[in-house]
Amino acid sequence: MTLRLNYRTASPQVFQAMTNLQKASSDSSLDIVLVELIKIRVSQINCCAFCLDMHANDLMKHGDYGNHIVLLNAWREAPIYTEEQRAALALAEAVTLISEQGVPEDVYAEARKHFDEKEFMELILAINTINSWNRIAISTGMFPGCFSPSQNGRA
Repeated sequence: MTLRLNYRTASPQVFQAMTNLQKASSDSSLDIVLVELIKIRVSQINCCAFCLDMHANDLMKHGDYGNHIVLLNAWREAPIYTEEQRAALALAEAVTLISEQGVPEDVYAEARKHFDEKEFMELILAINTINSWNRIAISTGMFPGCFSPSQNGRA
């Protein structure tokens, strides 16, 4: 596989904007495990191998979440996810696939049962941030291992 271009050097302004967006998203009050599950699920939907690899590894640094990763594509049928995680995953799917049916009222209502207004907006930011990273990674041909760890190619 060949990287099409290095987005960081091709446009430092875009890289800085995405870094700022990522920082705002990372500074949220949301549980890190929940955020990593969202990043993985959105990256599954978008078929972003680079981000899937990165965030699966990131999640494993927080504990033994191997089953959570393996079953994430079928989270509705897997009893290991909490009600809060299920609400966030449903919201992540709806926002990622927003052109299909928007965010249905039942998905919004379930999310709001578990997340206050601030947390809801933090979820939306996290979902939109990983969607943006996925689109950059896919468009530029990023793949697992295309950047060395010292290059800080976080998505």
